[in-house]
Amino acid sequence: MRDADQSDQEDTGRRRRRLLLVSTNYAPEHTGIGPYATQIAEHWAARGHETHVLAGMPHYPSWSVDPAYRGAWRRTERRAGVTVHRRRHTVPARQTAARRALFEASLLAHQLAAPPRMPRPDAVVAQLPSLAGGVVGARLAARWRVPYIPVVQDLMGAAAAQSGIEGGDRAAAAAARVEAYVLRRATLVGVIHETFTARVTALGVPAERVRAVPNWSHVAAPTRPREETRRRLGWGPAETVVLHSGNMGLKQGLEVLVATARLDPAVRVVLMGDGNQRAALERLAEGVPNLRFLPAVDDADFPEVLAAADVLAVTQRASVLDMSVPSKLTSYFATGRPVVASVADGGGTAEEVRRSGAGVLVPPEDPAALLAAVRELAADPVAAAERGAAGPRHVAAHLGRAAGLARYDALLDEALAATGAAAEGASR
Repeated sequence: MRDADQSDQEDTGRRRRRLLLVSTNYAPEHTGIGPYATQIAEHWAARGHETHVLAGMPHYPSWSVDPAYRGAWRRTERRAGVTVHRRRHTVPARQTAARRALFEASLLAHQLAAPPRMPRPDAVVAQLPSLAGGVVGARLAARWRVPYIPVVQDLMGAAAAQSGIEGGDRAAAAAARVEAYVLRRATLVGVIHETFTARVTALGVPAERVRAVPNWSHVAAPTRPREETRRRLGWGPAETVVLHSGNMGLKQGLEVLVATARLDPAVRVVLMGDGNQRAALERLAEGVPNLRFLPAVDDADFPEVLAAADVLAVTQRASVLDMSVPSKLTSYFATGRPVVASVADGGGTAEEVRRSGAGVLVPPEDPAALLAAVRELAADPVAAAERGAAGPRHVAAHLGRAAGLARYDALLDEALAATGAAAEGASR
């Protein structure tokens, strides 16, 4: 009898496919959507599929092009068995609706003018919120007459309306029209959270074509003693450390953490990462000695720094409801520390925190409420530890990488099967 590994390898060999993933963000970007796109593509390549990625130049979350790619117009490279086709685009240092539109337009123009040089794929998958990537994916799939599968990580139309970006109200309707164009042409649509489904169906996608493909935890569990990392970072053993990690953009509403630090000098607040609002936040935090900024750390050190904090914070503007679920949550849960979520109740972020049991919810843009929750956790280490321990359990049960990647495989299989059945029926 053949063993399971041999059988799986032979089955994969018989079903070898050529796949194109369109994702503006990709490795070496290590936060946001980039790690998910990278792991999906590398997973397909490891299974024996010829995998191509059409991407932008690495720029996130700093919104500054990676020095290794500055000046490059086009580049094709091999990364872990994946062929990555990169195209140059604008990178706005400050976010406004007009600058974001220029960013998307430059991506769209260059990627349509110079699509990947590759044979016809079996399917095209696109990661949204990039409107340009969605349009390019839909156009290329139509040109090749292959299944098209967009996966909604964020909703750009809702984001423009909810994030507070300058000119967002005017841009929201236009972005929603483009999203409708992109999603209605899909064979199947993936959404990372079920709270996105109503928005997607409102754009004209039948509910029976929407599938949930949740993100997974893409970081390893911490391995070093917390005390060791705290000493290295200069955090005292008795002080309470509140850490926010990730993008510092408009929708995060990180001003609430600056205000929280002002309320209690005994609480250390740390903002780790980068983003187009970092400079503004640094100006706002002048004269607040208990607030510190840290650069993003490498992948190996990332879980250790998260685990060294006492409380991990996720914040969003009060207007943010159903356009985004922060990817940082899956990393937070994996580290075993309690989460305080300063977000609107009823949105996907609040639902994930509640579902995990690993955190507490407080009203958004309310520094006093956030500080009260932090103090309550600090005063009851047993309850805080119980909250934190719920995170890894939730990851093990629901957010494993293998299960997450298997959902993408199933989505791809279903789309290809549906297209094959439709083609067979048309030929009869």
